[in-house]
Amino acid sequence: MANILRIEDIKSALDSIDVISAMEEGFIQYSNGNSVVPPVGELLFNNPPGDVHIKYGYIKDDDYYVIKIASGFYENSKLGIPSGQGLMLLFNQKTGELVSILLDEGHLTDVRTAAAGALAAKYFSPSKIDKIGIVGTGVQAKLQLQFLQKTKPCRSILLWGRNKEKAEKLKAELGSDFDISITEKCSELTSESDIIITTTPSEAPLVRAEDVRPGTLIIAVGSDTESKQELESQILHKADKVVADSIPQSQSRGEVFRAIKDGAISHQKVIELGSAIQNKAFQRMDDEEIIVVDLTGVAVQDIMIASAVYSQIRNQS
Repeated sequence: MANILRIEDIKSALDSIDVISAMEEGFIQYSNGNSVVPPVGELLFNNPPGDVHIKYGYIKDDDYYVIKIASGFYENSKLGIPSGQGLMLLFNQKTGELVSILLDEGHLTDVRTAAAGALAAKYFSPSKIDKIGIVGTGVQAKLQLQFLQKTKPCRSILLWGRNKEKAEKLKAELGSDFDISITEKCSELTSESDIIITTTPSEAPLVRAEDVRPGTLIIAVGSDTESKQELESQILHKADKVVADSIPQSQSRGEVFRAIKDGAISHQKVIELGSAIQNKAFQRMDDEEIIVVDLTGVAVQDIMIASAVYSQIRNQS
């Protein structure tokens, strides 16, 4: 009979897991062709606005395969409900038996996304980081900032959000851990930050190319459908390197997709994250390079984190 893991147990297990290392291994396996990850299943809603992603796959010769359902309904806050929801299903790769149902309420998706951002910062950040810019005020904005401290610690933060009340709330939640300034101009954040992380579901560019200074690393995590876009396409044209977590997925979603559609870049400019991790020539070469990392979220991340959580809890039993 399948094991049911609830959110409290999942969060407890995560405390003992190096999620960033798990993401690194997953991306390497993916780019080396050692995984099977079909195209993303997707449902888009207009009233109220929301999207549902079904991601699934397996790493070859591993123990499990995973099916993940995750959603974002952006008016949930009016109901007092988190915008992110979901669950993960873990199956035996050899028999097809359902091994575990992870009722994570979307938390594992949030964590693995933040860990991927920290991984990107590990390999592509400039050597000196004086300020981090966070675009957005939701759960992912908070987690990206917290996970970033594991690879590129910096306490000076510039925060921009469309809702000032939410920005103030996030600043209060993070308390004394950071020195956070809230700006009403995204252009100010862009021009003053060494690392910029964009975390919104915006369908219109928020960050402009003219405001991006040399040496900046931009980690874009909000654009995970065809219609979403946080970065002006010319930013990717201006960038010295453009990295995507999945080149196949970048053909249908994310900042790379929009930039190619707008004619700002070609497919040839894009490097896959798992390949860049293994090749220093694809990583930062100097502190003047502008680098964009486009994270649309890949099923291999879900495979790694679901397997790790299940194994951790099983070993504790």
